[in-house]
This record gives sequence, C-alpha cells and structure tokens, in this order.
Amino acid sequence: MPIDPGPSRWVLPTPPRRGPDLIAFGGDLDPATLLAAYRGGLFPMPADVDADDDEVAWWSPALRGVLPLDGLVVSRSLRVSVRRYEVRVNTAFAEVVAGCADPSRDGAWIDTSIAAAYRRLHELGWAHSVETWYDGELVGGLYGIAIGGLFAGESMFSHRTDASKVALVHLVALLTDEHAGQRILDTQWQTDHLATLGVVEIPRARYLAKLAEALTLPLPAAFG
Repeated sequence: MPIDPGPSRWVLPTPPRRGPDLIAFGGDLDPATLLAAYRGGLFPMPADVDADDDEVAWWSPALRGVLPLDGLVVSRSLRVSVRRYEVRVNTAFAEVVAGCADPSRDGAWIDTSIAAAYRRLHELGWAHSVETWYDGELVGGLYGIAIGGLFAGESMFSHRTDASKVALVHLVALLTDEHAGQRILDTQWQTDHLATLGVVEIPRARYLAKLAEALTLPLPAAFG
C-alpha cells in the first residue's frame, strides 16, 4: 500500500467553477503537496518551459481531458500492436520518466526537479509506470499518479510504432473493474492525438464533482 507522507505545509487553492487553466504559483513539489494538489483537482506544470524560473505553477483546466474507460478507441492496427509488445508495470519507472522528459521531444516540459518529485512519489507507492517492451528493450510507456479511483496520467513516450498506445490500452484494462464507471483516467487536456483514442473534455465543475466521488474508491488491484 502507498505510504502516507502526511499533510502538506501549504494551503492549496480551490479551483473556481470557471476561469483560466492556470490557477496559482508557489509551493513546492514535496510528496504531500503533490498528493494534496491532485486530490484538489490541480497538477504542476511549468507556465513557460523556456523561462528560467523555479516557481511551481498549478493548473486545473477549465475543460479537463478524461478518457472514459469504456470509450477507448482501439483501431485494427493497434490491436495488432497489442500482440506485438510485452507490457510490464512498475519495473522501470525512472526510465519511463526519462523517456518522457527527453529534451529532443516537441513540447518537453519535465525538468530534473519534476522528474525527481515523481520518483519520490513512486518510492512511496503513489506513482506508477506502464511500460512497453520489445525484445527486452524499453520502447515506450506512460506514468501517472493513482489515488483511490483517480489515475492522473502525466506523460507518455514511444520509440516504436504504437508503443505508448499499447501502454494506454493496458492501463485501461488495469483500471477496468467493478468500479470502472466511477474511476477517472485524467489526461489533463484533450489533444488531437488523444481525441483519436477516445479522450473527451468535461467542464471543471463536473470534473471536480466526479473527482470527489472517485477519491472514495479503493485503488485498482494492480496499484494497491
């Protein structure tokens, strides 16, 4: 079971029902602060990836990207890829984060402080990786935070065709149990790519209401 790091020393803001995606600046990336943030509908991400600024920015999108567990779109070619790769869970967390943080990727935003913060959460049992392997080599995957019925996806990467998508297919399978209808698979925003996989947008107020319900659920067996 995850280890409780205790309360955060910060009072985090409550996202308003409406308003901009960027909610606040400040605080830290300690495990207690991060867990309190996710429970309150917030997550950290730099406000400007090119700025030389260590201040933490906290986000809560007005339109939140979520993937309904019964809404994943699996194409015929993706079904073939699912059979091509081996999938593992929590065997190479740091390597998955490093793959997601590769500075050569477009829009790379994971810096050393964020990577270290999520490694600490992994050590405490809150952060998890789903990894795609081919011939014994890590070729893709994703990582995120599991709190009750919330899985907050942070990032994914792929070095071979469909490798990150296969990890997502496996994650959905891990989350699909008797509580699947109440669980949240949070993708933060809906991108064009994620929309092709079934990710939809819901208003912030609806997300926060669903989150409150999801947090009362038990962890999925794979992460508990």
